[in-house]
Amino acid sequence: MGFRTRLGGELRAADAGTRVTVAGWVARRRDHGGLVFVDLRDRAGIVQLVLDPDQGQAHAAAHDLRNEYVVQAEGVVTPRSAETVNPKLPTGEVEIRVDRLEVLSAASVLPFQLDEENVDETLRLHHRYLDLRRDAMRHNLWTRFRLTQIIRRHMEDNEFWELETPILYKSTPEGAKEFLVPTSSRPGQFYALPQSPQTFKQLYAIAGYERYYQIARCFRDEATRADRTQEFTQLDIEMAFLDPEELFGLMETLFVRVWRELLGAEVAAPFRRMTWDEATLRYGSDKPDLRFGAEISDVTDLLAGTEFKTFRGVVDGGGVVRGLAVPGAMEFSRRDFDDLVEFAKGWGGKGVAWLQLQAGGEIRSPIAKFLSPDELAAIVERCGAAEGDTIFLVADAEEAAVRVLGPLRLHLGERLGLVSDGWQFVWVTGFPMFEWLPDEGRWKASHNPFSAPAPGSERFWEDPAAARSHQYDLVLNGNEVGGGSIRNHRPETQSKVFELLGISAERAEQNFSFLLRALAMGAPPHGGIAFGLDRLAMLVAGVDSLREVIAFPKAQGGVDPLTGSPSPATPAALAEMGLRLANPPA
Repeated sequence: MGFRTRLGGELRAADAGTRVTVAGWVARRRDHGGLVFVDLRDRAGIVQLVLDPDQGQAHAAAHDLRNEYVVQAEGVVTPRSAETVNPKLPTGEVEIRVDRLEVLSAASVLPFQLDEENVDETLRLHHRYLDLRRDAMRHNLWTRFRLTQIIRRHMEDNEFWELETPILYKSTPEGAKEFLVPTSSRPGQFYALPQSPQTFKQLYAIAGYERYYQIARCFRDEATRADRTQEFTQLDIEMAFLDPEELFGLMETLFVRVWRELLGAEVAAPFRRMTWDEATLRYGSDKPDLRFGAEISDVTDLLAGTEFKTFRGVVDGGGVVRGLAVPGAMEFSRRDFDDLVEFAKGWGGKGVAWLQLQAGGEIRSPIAKFLSPDELAAIVERCGAAEGDTIFLVADAEEAAVRVLGPLRLHLGERLGLVSDGWQFVWVTGFPMFEWLPDEGRWKASHNPFSAPAPGSERFWEDPAAARSHQYDLVLNGNEVGGGSIRNHRPETQSKVFELLGISAERAEQNFSFLLRALAMGAPPHGGIAFGLDRLAMLVAGVDSLREVIAFPKAQGGVDPLTGSPSPATPAALAEMGLRLANPPA
């Protein structure tokens, strides 16, 4: 017979009269003096057991039950009386009248109750096997499972092959910090854990596997936060002979399918498209949140001849004056405005000025007296402000203005309740190909060194600052959920990129010789994209931390409270790897 004939959580009114054996965990026990009621939880849900004093052994055993005991129960499925039906449970029309009960495993005193609110996260992670029994965590992991299942079906429906790439990788230190892995077979030499399968997925395309995908494990040795972990999972995709529009369409139909099948929601496709320049100007971010307006406007040209020295100095110095209009801030106090000035300074800005458009078109502002009526009217018009709106202005170098206004817009949107419900997708394209690192005196690839120049930027080395990459990101509600690019498929172009980045021919040969050789042997035009599966699951599940959709995550600092890792290696293990610690842990 085994441990059970049915899952208790599957039982319904149609099962009344059936004799069943069920097994699971005690979620709750209620002793009413005579009858004992037990909520039994299994992977399908909860069913109520009823133990009558007439059932001697079973009733006696029920008195010793505690939460999270594992039990097996046998009895008859019985309809509940009309007044005891529980509409909150799928099994709420029935109960099991138990005549045999066996305790399969007892549980120690629990460090926290599964229905307890506000349990310390470190304690939850230390006892993650208990935390995973909570309804919320079961729902989150089920959501992640269904998300992955739908993705796999969609990719296979579109003739993609699921292929693997190595976990023990070659170190290519051009992006985020890598995890290095020593090996006893080659003392003093190291593998690296992959930050992504970037080069190997390109090799698949070069080898003629024209549609590859993988649910890939990736690793970055960097600080953790609510939306970033050291060990993560991504949906990795690469295609040969790829036009970006083909990829966009494929991904849009994937997300329409995920939202429809998983959330029962419809999202409109095609998704909106926006260039990087447009996104950073209008939203102060390359991952714009389109769920509310309050778009940023550039008013620099309106103030070219202003008498207001603060603005004039910025404009004459090559800076910009930009602002946004928001409703709902008319009741802000002086303290509120002072806090926004400090907010701007926290993002590296000089401060924030404000103008309030009152009834009849009158403008209230500490700086209104320094601006002419025409300048004020032009700013109001450019920012699209209406009566009752407040305009917030930032005057600074362009990079600093973008850095301040993006977070300020999001801060005001959340504080003033401007963010609407729903899902807003947008493709962002035309990213800068390179960024200058003044402290190091060199160029850095904005995305990765394998991204091809966009049409019009083929001679990127002549003006790297103006060069645009054939890169694209998919943004959802202000979160970057995926990014990719068309790759350099010509070896001479790839070598030019390495040269501009200061990667010598010798170093390129050392780190990327396998890729350069492959590109020289008939590489098709190719490209791809990768999506953070953890972040997607987080958004779909409606939670605020990746740790809520990862079964066994690390805590802050990369520490695992469950197992106590990372932990020191023994001297013998280090010696076998040919290693000696310069700074042994205390």
